[in-house]
Amino acid sequence: MHFKALVPMLQTNDMSRTREWYESMLGFRCVAAQGNEWCRLARDDIAIMFMTNHHLGPAHATATQYIYVDDVLAVWDTVKERCSAECGPQKMPYGMLEFAIKDPNGYLLSFGQQVA
Repeated sequence: MHFKALVPMLQTNDMSRTREWYESMLGFRCVAAQGNEWCRLARDDIAIMFMTNHHLGPAHATATQYIYVDDVLAVWDTVKERCSAECGPQKMPYGMLEFAIKDPNGYLLSFGQQVA
């Protein structure tokens, strides 16, 4: 038995806004969708899925979506004029250089790179 991937499935109340933000802000692309109810967004080796389940109430999560990148400062340079950091960029005591932003649903996205 081999586990192959973990792909978060997050809730959104506005699929169009969510897709547009991930595509324009972070360079994701929609690789699969079912109308305005579900989509899978991907970039490089990672994916995030979104669903609309209005019966569950407003979108919310207490977990951070942590994305490892090979050049965290380059990612920061592409987003810093269009959103504000929740923290960082900063070197953490556990050897990561990281920053965090929130998506339009309020989900925290942290980007990190191992540093010497």
